[in-house]
Amino acid sequence: MRDLKKQERIAIEAVSRRFSATWEKGTDPPDAYITVAGKRVAVDVTTLKRRGTGQVNAAKLRLRFDKVATRLIERLQATLGDIVPDGMIVLLTITAPIRLPSKTAAALEDKIQTLLGRGSPGRDEKDTIHGNRVQIRLLRDESERAPKMIGFVHNSDSDPLLLLNMTRELLELISAEAGRRTMGPAGDRWLVVISAGGISYLQAYRYIYSRLRMATDFKKILMVFGDGRVEVLAG
Repeated sequence: MRDLKKQERIAIEAVSRRFSATWEKGTDPPDAYITVAGKRVAVDVTTLKRRGTGQVNAAKLRLRFDKVATRLIERLQATLGDIVPDGMIVLLTITAPIRLPSKTAAALEDKIQTLLGRGSPGRDEKDTIHGNRVQIRLLRDESERAPKMIGFVHNSDSDPLLLLNMTRELLELISAEAGRRTMGPAGDRWLVVISAGGISYLQAYRYIYSRLRMATDFKKILMVFGDGRVEVLAG
């Protein structure tokens, strides 16, 4: 049984207040137990690191969901699903409005195949394809829980590096926590994520999580921000 860090204790107390619950230290895992309406819930606590999440950049995550953007991402997901090897994930960002979507998709498919052929992830690949700025990152996913390709279409003034870093960290964090095994009787399990950024990141994290489509046994995933606010990410 490990001692909770001060930040973790503050987060658990915030969650307890949010759900009018009581809490006690866990057996590591879990980090704590809370009792909500007479039901005991195992809680794991983890922290998102500060990876380029300054407040100045928080507003620069304007994602696009128009038909052209949606169809492009869906095409790439369908095509790359059979190409990307197991244990690998392709992260992609592309600026909107998308010019020549069919030619852009074909060029991206060829480019990603070439990158995969190199055999191992390297630095981010940046390019301009038919007037669209793209950024590609290959990731290892030992858990193989996430989809083979995750793509984001964003306004030209958005920060693609911030988006890629947020996606990578959330993926790694949830994969690692999902692999922990709770001691004691089986029951509901929650994950509490402490965010170094402000509440302005919540919408982006919710969308990123929805794209990850990761199957976990967490009944609820919560985010606790610096001001003590507790928001539901999933569940």
